[in-house]
Amino acid sequence: MTLTNSFIAELVRDANRLQNLDDYQKRRMLERAVTTIRDMRETIGIPSGPGRDSVVDIHTVALSIEHGWRSDDDVRNALLQAAGIIRDLHIVLDSKTGISFAEPSG
Repeated sequence: MTLTNSFIAELVRDANRLQNLDDYQKRRMLERAVTTIRDMRETIGIPSGPGRDSVVDIHTVALSIEHGWRSDDDVRNALLQAAGIIRDLHIVLDSKTGISFAEPSG
């Protein structure tokens, strides 16, 4: 099992056992996921840009946990969303698919 697959499994496992994690552990897992997603996107060549980004939403959940602003359902959804994004990016990286973005003409 690759490190990426292990991390995906860890995210899903933590989503299913949130009651056993303290707020710090929940936040750290989401922060690790955000860092992993950003690194993978950079490797693939996906630029961060304007507009809504689910990684920002996941990071916002992470930062809100210790303030008590997020329910366990919010945290669970963020962990599972992060696991899905990492899985998708891992597939793209493994396939060695090239991604290029064209500038809009106008």
